[in-house]
Amino acid sequence: MHKIRKIPTILPFGVLFLGIIANLVDEEGTQAVILNMNNWVIDEFGWLLSISSVLFVLTCVVAYFSAIGHVRIGGEGAKPLLSKFNWFSITLCTTVAVGLLFWSTAEPIYHLYGPPESLGIEANSDAARRFSFSTLYLHWSFTPYAIYCIPALTFALAFYNLKKEKSIGGFLSPLFGRFTQGIWGQLIDAIALFALITGMASGLGQGLLTLAGGLNKFVGIGNSPVVLAAIAALIVATVVVSAVSGLLKGIRILSDLNLKFFIGLLVFVLVFGPTGYSASAGVDGFGDYTSNFFNKSFFTGELGHDDWPKWWTNFYWAQWLTWAPVTALFLGHISRGYTVREFILTVMVFPSLFSILWMTLFGGMSMYFDEVSGGAVKQTLDENGVESIIYYIFEQLPLSGIITFVFIIISFVSFVTAADSSTEAIASVCIEVGKDEKEYENMESTSKTSFWLKIMIVSSIGFVSWSMTSFAGINGVKILANLGMLPSLLIVLGAMFTLWSLMAKYTRESRPATRNLMLVPDDTDGQAVNLPAYESLGDGITQPIMAYDR
Repeated sequence: MHKIRKIPTILPFGVLFLGIIANLVDEEGTQAVILNMNNWVIDEFGWLLSISSVLFVLTCVVAYFSAIGHVRIGGEGAKPLLSKFNWFSITLCTTVAVGLLFWSTAEPIYHLYGPPESLGIEANSDAARRFSFSTLYLHWSFTPYAIYCIPALTFALAFYNLKKEKSIGGFLSPLFGRFTQGIWGQLIDAIALFALITGMASGLGQGLLTLAGGLNKFVGIGNSPVVLAAIAALIVATVVVSAVSGLLKGIRILSDLNLKFFIGLLVFVLVFGPTGYSASAGVDGFGDYTSNFFNKSFFTGELGHDDWPKWWTNFYWAQWLTWAPVTALFLGHISRGYTVREFILTVMVFPSLFSILWMTLFGGMSMYFDEVSGGAVKQTLDENGVESIIYYIFEQLPLSGIITFVFIIISFVSFVTAADSSTEAIASVCIEVGKDEKEYENMESTSKTSFWLKIMIVSSIGFVSWSMTSFAGINGVKILANLGMLPSLLIVLGAMFTLWSLMAKYTRESRPATRNLMLVPDDTDGQAVNLPAYESLGDGITQPIMAYDR
């Protein structure tokens, strides 16, 4: 049994439960304090979010075309842990897939009727529809996946190629050295875990409402605390079963099943939905997105005293960032055996294209039915909440009962898959293992410590989600999750700078005299070593090229 790392394990859950208790005792006062803290973070650092979001996308593009793009994660002889299809399905289903289900039909209606005032766009106009589509693509394609891709790729190279420890401090250590080790490294892990745990609680809380709304369509059970508790218990139990079966079997099976459901639902909407309208409007919106990518990314609303970016774009970037540092450990872990270019394609490009297709069909369908019904979708949103829109949309399609049932299954599996992968990542940070620990080489194994730790983690998060959703309101956890944005942003920025340093060093090594060099770790302490390579200076004179300085 492995040793539990006390600081990353106790500190995040302790702070979370103290916050929950305070919220239950004085909901109004606690949420007011948290909201003020949240507003301060967004007001003071929103500009940094905007700049960073663009830098993350550009860094992925540069990394793909740089010399490091040919590097194989784990070394030239490393064999893949997963097939490319399984790798893609796990990546898609453990990142923003849950959000696709929840927001694909609701968000375009929000933007259609509430565009930014400072841009002078008239609500429910053609310009508002174009803005709505292009904003969907901004929020749900390349930028969010770049936020995941940067730390995940940095971790994969640090863990597999440089033999750093499996922690957040580990993938920052190639650039920051000892400042990310010891007690400081554990504090970094604890902060990142707190951000992820609150993000998971928020996401699961929204999931409970979505599933309860769908079940209410069939059996009229409502969304009482008892109903929400039963749904939460079912999700926790399914995650436990997946944990028992091992990582490759559990999450791989769930993700494979989930992706097939996604594809099936896409095909159905493609055949029976207003595809012509969605495709035409999508092309128009995508043109606006690509031609105004920098303008939309850098839009802070400050000059026009417009809070729209704070409640939408910055909110999304904050949400993805809270998940990214810890999720990176999981995504990087399953990437062994593939090149950096294959990693960027699978973790960033392909999921983004899938998301664009999904948002085009479902977002277009939502705006189409709202237009032809004279605003019925907007009325449903106002009267019954965001989780009701997708079910109203399905009622406009043939076989609505079957499709609604399938959607409920997809939603359930999506929440379980996301919770399972995140629980795996959290558990890996809480357990202290050696750099060469074979358990992380063999993903089929699950130690007793890891198993019971996963049960504790997922049960705690399930309880928090249920209690907040049932008694204190989900807004408290949603705002609480945003507080983890700032440290998470600094961690992902640190990962980006580390990746740039690795690209620069590998580019120097890729000159003709050294293009066969590999990242070779020192067998004694895991630190990089000087590699014995030489370059010609002319007249028969050579000098050594130092690939990595100790």
